[in-house]
Amino acid sequence: MSEDKGKHVAEPAPEPADQPLSAEQARAAKADLETAGGAKEPSLVPAAAQGGITAERDSSPFRNFFAGSAMTSVLAVLLALIAGGLLIASTDKQVASSAAYLFGRPTDFLAAVWNAATQSYVALFQGAVFNPRAATVAGQFAPIMETLTIATPLITAGLGVALAFRAGLFNIGAQGQIIFAGIFAGWVGFALHLPMGLHLLLVLVAGIIGGAIWGGLVGLLKARTGAHEVILTIMFNYIALYFLRFLLTTPAFQRPGASNPISPVLDPSAIYPQIFGSQYRLHLGFILAIAATVLVWWLLNRSTLGFEFRAVGANPKAAQTAGINVSRATILVMAMAGGLAGMAGVAQVAGTEKVLTEGVAASFGFDAITVALLGRSSPWGTFAAGILFGAFRAGAVQMQVQTGTPIDIVLVVQSLIVLFIAAPPLVRAIFGLNPRRKKMATAATSPKAALPGGAA
Repeated sequence: MSEDKGKHVAEPAPEPADQPLSAEQARAAKADLETAGGAKEPSLVPAAAQGGITAERDSSPFRNFFAGSAMTSVLAVLLALIAGGLLIASTDKQVASSAAYLFGRPTDFLAAVWNAATQSYVALFQGAVFNPRAATVAGQFAPIMETLTIATPLITAGLGVALAFRAGLFNIGAQGQIIFAGIFAGWVGFALHLPMGLHLLLVLVAGIIGGAIWGGLVGLLKARTGAHEVILTIMFNYIALYFLRFLLTTPAFQRPGASNPISPVLDPSAIYPQIFGSQYRLHLGFILAIAATVLVWWLLNRSTLGFEFRAVGANPKAAQTAGINVSRATILVMAMAGGLAGMAGVAQVAGTEKVLTEGVAASFGFDAITVALLGRSSPWGTFAAGILFGAFRAGAVQMQVQTGTPIDIVLVVQSLIVLFIAAPPLVRAIFGLNPRRKKMATAATSPKAALPGGAA
């Protein structure tokens, strides 16, 4: 007993619990904990502990931008613009004439290429953002207003595609959802005669419901039968298109006295008000697109339902094991995606066209896929990508008028953006960006990289 007591007395007294540890002691304690006091191999220690890199430094927004997907998207757009400039130069007559004596005076050829590309992109900018040549101030700002008008359906339809992407679903049915929303909103707009505020609200709600029904049916079929959403949405696009064509030949939808398939004009009380007056086409739909972006951001990042969507998108089996109803999440996310695309249909019918035709959806539903991909399926990234593609569309006409550049060049640029977005390693290789290699080099050259046992 006395021997045990002596041993107990000989033990060192514990340090006070409230004594703070220095940063060096904290890192050493963390490394000792992760190696289980040396019982584990040093190679099992995370790279952050080996190189002395803290989690706070790794999560810097500046570092994440230049090493992550945002910078890859920017560089993909830059590469597409460079490739588009080369295509523009290939159609220029001055470039063709200077190519005849390329080896004699190469500077003439390079100057012609530069001038052709810059003149076309300057014209694109003037047609999409700001035109200093316009006679009035209103005319100078007309391009940016047109860009935002075109971007409005791209943003909301892109949000619908992006939301489905985050839940692991490939929604390429935004085209059909826009059409079905246009059918609902158009009929309410010209068939009902109601007061101003109430009528416009019903048009918006009807369009969202129409798109949600068309998207929710896809989610229901996938959840109940296991059918693939890609096949379903492709078929639903065709069904919506031919259904619209049929409706426009019926007395309920066809304009009286018209021989072509077109509906009556919507009542003034059912039309989106123009934000800056009649001199611009920009309407209330753009404000609603901003609100939809905020709502989707909150849904995905701040709500329980959004967490369920992201969990299902990451791993449906694990989500189901954790107690998430995968079938319910699939139906809900497709219905919400359809509702967002339905806002694009309302913007077309009640904002831009003010009438229902076969081309109410144009190609917005398919372009929305590109917008969501460029935006990396994030709400604000999709918003920015929608404005970019709206600028391409608005400026393409002016580019063709001023320089004679084929308008299809803009479509080629958009396609190249998708190509580069789908191949991030190619973009990083072209610009010499390899985050993994740089991280390994930083860990290897760090003075704290070496651990006992020779492991770095």
